[in-house]
Amino acid sequence: MEEELRDQKAHNDYYNMLHFFAEAQFGIPKLCPCGAITKETVEEDDMYDYFPGKRYFVCTEFTNEGLHFRQPWVKAIQEEVERLKERYHAQEKLLRECQALKVRMLLTHVAELERVR
Repeated sequence: MEEELRDQKAHNDYYNMLHFFAEAQFGIPKLCPCGAITKETVEEDDMYDYFPGKRYFVCTEFTNEGLHFRQPWVKAIQEEVERLKERYHAQEKLLRECQALKVRMLLTHVAELERVR
């Protein structure tokens, strides 16, 4: 029974790691799921949009086994901009709601003051 629990726990840890890796692939990666930091690299032999070299965010301990980062720079920047746009729109919506609430509160306060007179 104990061996089955250890085996089940190991499987759960592995699946959690895969889930975290999939979630961490969004935007500019700061850390690889293996715990290593990522760095920006340029491959000089590739051409991209008339610029020499393709840029990547790569895990410092990258091996091509599928569990380390090697994300194209353009894709990461595009996802990061989209994420920042969503945050900006959410903040803008919240600001508009707060301004509308201030106006309603001021109107209510003015109405109360007029009743007191």
